[in-house]
Amino acid sequence: MSVLNIDQQVRVYPLGTGDMPGNRLLKIGRAEGEAAYTPDFLLPHRKDYYFMVFVKRGSSRHWVDMIPYDLKDNTFYFTVPQQVHLKEEPKPIWCTSISFTTEFLALQENAALSKLPLILNPQNGHELLLSDPDLTFVEDLTDKIYSEYNKPGEWQQRMLTAYLTVLLTYLSRLYTEQYKSDTPSPDRLLLKRYQAKIDESFRSLHEVAEYAALLNISPGHLGEVVKAQSGHSAIDHIHQRLVLEARRLLFHTDSPIKEIAFDLGFADASYFNRFFKRETGTTPAEYRTSIRKMYH
Repeated sequence: MSVLNIDQQVRVYPLGTGDMPGNRLLKIGRAEGEAAYTPDFLLPHRKDYYFMVFVKRGSSRHWVDMIPYDLKDNTFYFTVPQQVHLKEEPKPIWCTSISFTTEFLALQENAALSKLPLILNPQNGHELLLSDPDLTFVEDLTDKIYSEYNKPGEWQQRMLTAYLTVLLTYLSRLYTEQYKSDTPSPDRLLLKRYQAKIDESFRSLHEVAEYAALLNISPGHLGEVVKAQSGHSAIDHIHQRLVLEARRLLFHTDSPIKEIAFDLGFADASYFNRFFKRETGTTPAEYRTSIRKMYH
């Protein structure tokens, strides 16, 4: 498995400009037995867009945030922006991919999509197993989406939006069946908003009060709700997010620990070392050595 050397950073890939007029926020792709990954995707990288793949057949292994997945036939995979991806090798695959940006979800006609369980992904899932009826439905709809994407015209955008709404709604129903959860309460939604703010600002904001100000509530109320809903204190969520990012960089790159500390907003590398050991029981250097031995 590849890692990035000291001079390399975890590259962030934008979706770029679409192939058709009006589709710059959306891309639909298809592979029919070719190795569908560029060489750069064999290195740790991030995507700044939602990436979904209906895999009809494939046997490659890929990683998402340090968790390995062996591709299964007739399975739907989905990721959210900024997760760290890695493909182990460019094996042949038969699949249809759907990629879209947060800006695509912000369009008025797509606003409802942003609230679907598959997009919000509260259970941090990555794959949906498809029964035979599910497979028939998803395969037919992805064929329609791919065909429409390659048929420019006055009604293309409306047709794509309609098809995507049906597909993502259908898959969201499967999501709620395969990843059981209760209907979120207002307090549960506040926890999700807090976690989303941490994802946006964890490099620069390390204090609960700073996030409470962003959410327009008192630090005390935020702390009470977060503790009641998650079982962890509000500061724990900030620390856990910093540790996750530190582990990503220690695992996927050879960047010096000092640089990783500065990237995460620590002015002092020695403080970062103490912080990481307090949270994980091991130093950053020890973690990097042990995790590399495990997976290489």
